[in-house]
Amino acid sequence: MKIIRHYFPAVMFTLLLGIINLSAQTNNSWRASEAVIEKLSKDRTSINYHEEKVPAYVLPDPLMSANGKKVSNAGQWTEERRQEVLELFRENVFGRVPSTAYTKSFKIVSKDDKAIGGLATLKLVDITISTAEKSLVIHLTLFTPNTGKPSPAFLLIDNRGPVNTDPTRQKKSQFWPVEEAIARGYAMAVFYNADLDPDKFDNFENGIHAVLDNGTRKNDSWGTLAAWAWGASRCMDYLETDTDIDSKRVAVLGHSRGGKTALWAGAEDKRFSLVISNESGCSGAALARRRFGETLSVINTAFPHWFCLNYRKYNDNEDNLPVDMHMLLGLIAPRSLYVACADEDLWGDPAGSYISLQNSLPVFRLFYPDSTLPPVIPPLNTPVSGGRTGFHIRDGGHNLLLKDWNWFMDFADRHL
Repeated sequence: MKIIRHYFPAVMFTLLLGIINLSAQTNNSWRASEAVIEKLSKDRTSINYHEEKVPAYVLPDPLMSANGKKVSNAGQWTEERRQEVLELFRENVFGRVPSTAYTKSFKIVSKDDKAIGGLATLKLVDITISTAEKSLVIHLTLFTPNTGKPSPAFLLIDNRGPVNTDPTRQKKSQFWPVEEAIARGYAMAVFYNADLDPDKFDNFENGIHAVLDNGTRKNDSWGTLAAWAWGASRCMDYLETDTDIDSKRVAVLGHSRGGKTALWAGAEDKRFSLVISNESGCSGAALARRRFGETLSVINTAFPHWFCLNYRKYNDNEDNLPVDMHMLLGLIAPRSLYVACADEDLWGDPAGSYISLQNSLPVFRLFYPDSTLPPVIPPLNTPVSGGRTGFHIRDGGHNLLLKDWNWFMDFADRHL
């Protein structure tokens, strides 16, 4: 186990796998604005936005196997411990996908090889999931560079609606900057999460749950986030068949609840070679045990459909959760991982997200010994990376902007 006590903005103390790192925050390290803290605290008096109120906590050791033996090499992680951690998240957080048999088919319903002034090809693809009784269609939008060779790709899990992902490009949004990505040689794919499951509590009677759920739901049955993540994998199924895509170089990306989804999609599906979590916060990149900003009790109350029923056992009981989110991040290893936060988004706990990433590094070091990050959170708008991991905290509020995308693409240039 790892005992963690963090003090911000003055001093951070970390006992990490027996190594003590003691460093003071300086002007070269981000700290939350006192004005933002004051405003947010007034808006939600029951929420903690003060670092001095973060309790001492103990993080589960991602390398300690269920049999009490410590993982010491990549083989042990890959063959044994990774599956244990994955099962813990299925059992206690995201839930399990049902084993219902289904078929899938792909249909290109529209194709334009002169998109974006002739620089790209646009394909609108219907991915149909069917059982004997029901079916569902995922609508995938895909732009590929007209380079004559397979391209690396970003797959965005769109949680904000098609208004941000206009295939005609008459309306453009920083949320999905197709033109900029095409210019850098990347394909851009996107699907709308509501195609898989509506983002509301409906007793799981609609969406993919209505197609695949079979019988009474259990305490570890999958929630909506797991359904969206499953949908990302079905999009990956199609991308593997498209000769314009290099399917060995596909990044899955999401913002906010989409960022939580991207992390789970990357944990469940090792075909994604890069996973990007943008401002994913509670139950995404941020540590639950910090009880900073949004907490398990808050998220499970506001969004009772997102997770499995077992997750509710840890409302106001985070210390008994058998995992924490540094272990979710560790499930991405040995592939590449990027975590991003925003300065004014204290609801999503930027500091807790960075500490979580730091505490996932022992897993990454099994594969890449050079996996190190600065001991304190970096300054605003200053991306940092180590091994196969990257991080930035951007100025501004909760959003996905071109500035974020450019840093994601810089990272992808090196790792894809």
